[in-house]
Amino acid sequence: MTGPNPPASVSATTELHCDSSPLHDLIVIGGGPAGFMAAITAAEQGCQRVLVLEATPDPLTKVRISGGGRCNVTHACWDPRELVGHYPRGSRPLRGPFSRFACGDAVGWFSDHGLELVEEPDGRMFPQANRSEAVIDCLLKASRAVGVALECRAPVRRVETTQAGFVVHGSGGRVWRGCRLLLATGGHPSGRRFAQLLGHGVTPPLPSLFTLALEAPAITACSGIALDDVSLEVKCDQQRFRQTGRVLITHWGLSGPATLRLSAFAARALHGQRYRGVLLVRWVGGHTLDQVASELAQLRRQQPRRSLAVARPWPERLPRRLWLALLSQVGADSQRRWADCPGSWERALAQALTGSRYPIRGRGPFGEEFVTAG
Repeated sequence: MTGPNPPASVSATTELHCDSSPLHDLIVIGGGPAGFMAAITAAEQGCQRVLVLEATPDPLTKVRISGGGRCNVTHACWDPRELVGHYPRGSRPLRGPFSRFACGDAVGWFSDHGLELVEEPDGRMFPQANRSEAVIDCLLKASRAVGVALECRAPVRRVETTQAGFVVHGSGGRVWRGCRLLLATGGHPSGRRFAQLLGHGVTPPLPSLFTLALEAPAITACSGIALDDVSLEVKCDQQRFRQTGRVLITHWGLSGPATLRLSAFAARALHGQRYRGVLLVRWVGGHTLDQVASELAQLRRQQPRRSLAVARPWPERLPRRLWLALLSQVGADSQRRWADCPGSWERALAQALTGSRYPIRGRGPFGEEFVTAG
């Protein structure tokens, strides 16, 4: 699609027909957003008896916490050819699906179902209400409107095929029958197990979109600081992975969009190294070593009597707490005047701003990753 508000693509779905003998035309295992959108679309395209099975007491629980409780629904990327470039390992096979249903179609789909999305400066799109509950309400209302049935506290133990379709076995001896089955279990391992039982090949999954734990006490002491246009680079298995964008300093290392994108593209390589390595951080991305050195020399000339702690380069961009941390990192006395700053400190600061190296000691907190690769 070419714009933010096109109608959802009718060609994205195919009308479904089913023999009348099974109890359900379609059974969806997994009550997350993917499962609900699939169930709603199937019902809108002709499935008369659609059932969603959710193992937990409530559906759509991850929607509630995503995006800090705001739920970033999609991204303002209207060209499918550009969109596939953001997928580290799936760009080629996704060309077909995205040509039929991409971000513009998602915006149109939610608009058609009563939920308007708004774009933020970085391209993320959130519900106009700015709360994830609006997305949950939209999906639940749309599913009820087309007669989708929902059963919660319905964990599935195994699935099997029959001549008529599928038999789904749940806990407590419960059984559901349907002529079609859709697995939408997200990162839960049961979905992979069911897929294998049904004859599908499965690539072993591993974490993706995760934060990085760093051995950098001076930096992690700046937890809570967010910066734009920071360049990150990691080398794994003779490959270099780079990303530039917004980062968030945490008490264990780095998070934020640029960190998450880097982890996605380097997911398999980092996994192969047991999440150990060295992260190169250019805190002032877009500036070369010579440019930063020139900026520091200008500070020395223009503010010689001020201390290193008070006068810093690009004050509108570089937070004071981070600047003090970098001074500590290179062993510079923050109370020394610029006029008395040794040339070795100046060179070390320029190097720290354009290429600090921090040992990676693992991923962020266990289970924090947003998705898996596989």
